Amino acid sequence: MSTATDMRDKYLAAEVAILSGQSYRWGDRQLTRADLAQVQEGRREWERKAASEARGGRGYSLADFSGSGGREAGERDWGRCR
Repeated sequence: MSTATDMRDKYLAAEVAILSGQSYRWGDRQLTRADLAQVQEGRREWERKAASEARGGRGYSLADFSGSGGREAGERDWGRCR
């Protein structure tokens, strides 16, 4: 199992644990042992990494800093509707 799939599984288990009741309320006070939104974001990140690995990706991409968005100067993006 890769690191990405292992981490994804751990985040999924954490999400299940939180949803199973890791939040407690005493009158007007509440204790939450973990932040569900933060765990869900982490799970999504590791799902993307695991999917990239499954497709044979190396986990990085190339950036284009030319300012043309990958198009030659004067070339238009006819696929976009405005």
